[in-house]
Amino acid sequence: MKTSKRQETDFMKRRAIKLNQNLKRAKAIEQKNKQRLMTVNPNLDEGSGIYFLTRENEEKIKFSYVGQARHILSRMCQHMVGYQHIDLSLKRHGLYSPQNPYGWKIGFLHFPISELDEKERYYITQYAKNGYQSRNKDTGGGAGKQELGERKPSRGYRDGIIQGKRSLAKELSGIIQKHLTVTIRPDKQGNKVSEKQLEKFNSLLDENNYKEDSNG
Repeated sequence: MKTSKRQETDFMKRRAIKLNQNLKRAKAIEQKNKQRLMTVNPNLDEGSGIYFLTRENEEKIKFSYVGQARHILSRMCQHMVGYQHIDLSLKRHGLYSPQNPYGWKIGFLHFPISELDEKERYYITQYAKNGYQSRNKDTGGGAGKQELGERKPSRGYRDGIIQGKRSLAKELSGIIQKHLTVTIRPDKQGNKVSEKQLEKFNSLLDENNYKEDSNG
């Protein structure tokens, strides 16, 4: 069955409208997230530097994540909608507030772009030395970075299943982060069941939920 030129034109118009709607929605979400981030730290800006995410749970265990950014506020907005472990932890625990004392706090220091690798390595190490459980997967700083902690291969049937789930979650979260946007359908916005299902979906994508220590 041949497609007429008019049908092709109509299809392209509908596609352009859809893309424009998605872009507007993404911009609105970004603006809302910037406002949320600024309530935690009103001094956040688009300068280059190192940012620090810290939280303490009910048992007084301290967690940290250190990252580098050319534009700090924009990078933080990416974390708010991403699918890396720290992104999912931000969704799970939320941002710090008097009503949410176990949420993530945000700090930062400005540095030139040329110093970011060095400073990232330094501060990841410093937080670890000061008793924080690092949510960083490696020592940071680009070339020469090393994985944090011991990563031994799993043994036994149960550990093999867990390892398989972690690998799948990591692969799926990587695909979504690079190519897809996962959100609640417009007709389900505000639906509590749909919101719970989205939270469950995000949790399934977090590889760190498939091991004993998933509290960070």
